[in-house]
Amino acid sequence: MELGMVGLGKMGANMAERLAQGGHKVTGFDPSADARKAVAAKGVAGADSLDALVKALPAPRVLWLMVPAGKITDDTVNALLPLLSKGDTVIDGGNSNYKDTMRRAALYAEHGLGYVDSGTSGGIWGLKEGYSMMVGGDAKTVEALRPIFATLAPGPDQGWGRVGPVGSGHFTKMVHNGIEYGLMQAYAEGFSILGHKQEFGLDLHQIGEIWRYGSVVRSWLLDLTTDALGKNPTMDGIAPYVVDSGEGRWTVSEAIDLDVPAPIITASLIERLRSRDTESFTDKLLSAMRNEFGGHAIKSEPK
Repeated sequence: MELGMVGLGKMGANMAERLAQGGHKVTGFDPSADARKAVAAKGVAGADSLDALVKALPAPRVLWLMVPAGKITDDTVNALLPLLSKGDTVIDGGNSNYKDTMRRAALYAEHGLGYVDSGTSGGIWGLKEGYSMMVGGDAKTVEALRPIFATLAPGPDQGWGRVGPVGSGHFTKMVHNGIEYGLMQAYAEGFSILGHKQEFGLDLHQIGEIWRYGSVVRSWLLDLTTDALGKNPTMDGIAPYVVDSGEGRWTVSEAIDLDVPAPIITASLIERLRSRDTESFTDKLLSAMRNEFGGHAIKSEPK
C-alpha cells in the first residue's frame, strides 16, 4: 500500500522503516528537517509540510499519525481536515484518550473521512520485533488497511486485531498501559526487597536470569528488567523519579466511573506521583503528628 506517516520521532520513524521494509511506499512528514533526512536513508520519502504530504499521496489517501497525545494531535487532525478528500482515512497510532478519539472521529465522519484508532505497543523494539496493535474503527475500513497492520505486527495474524468500533482501540491500549504500571511496580518492589536482604548478598541480575526461564513470572518486561540490572546493578546515577504519560490516570478514572475496583493499578500510579515529591509535606506533617500525640522524636533535615 501507499501511505503517509505524520510524526517521525522514535516510534514513527521506526514504523515507517518497517513498513518500507515490508514493501509499502511511505512518505513521511515531521517539522524537523533532521528527522526527515534520517528516514530518507531508510527508504522513506520526505515531505516538508502536511499539504505536501497529502498532495504526494494517491486517493483515497491513508495517513498514520504518530504524534503526542493531546493538543498536538488535535492541531494535526484539524490541520489535515481541509486538506483531505472524501474517502481518505486517518489512523491515530498514538496514546490518545479514547474520548478525544471518538470526538475526532465524529468530526471526520461529518466530512466523509475515515478515522481509525490503533493503540500501539512495542516501543523502540517494534522495528525488529513488530508492534502490538489494538485497532478500533469501522470493520470494512480496518479490513482495507489490513496490509499495513499485518506488516507492522509481529506476524500477519499475530499481535494485532480490530477490537471494536472507533475509540475501542485507544480504550484497550489505555487499560494495557494501566496493567503495565502494576507489573512494573511489582517487579521493582520485588527486586528491591531482594536487594535489601544484604546478609544474603543476592545478585539481582542472576536472579532475574533464573526467573526468565520456566518461572511463572517470566515475561518480556522481566527480560528488559534483567537487562537493566546487568548494565547497572545498583541503579547508580538514576534519580528515583518516575514520570507517567497519562494512561494510568485515565485507567484509574475509568475504573472509578465503571465501579470497578482496581487497587493495584491505582497504587502503582500513586507511587509514581509520590516519587516526584522530593519535599514531601505529607511525610513532614505525619512526623509532626507523631510528635504531638506521642512525643516521638522528629528527624531534622540536614542543613
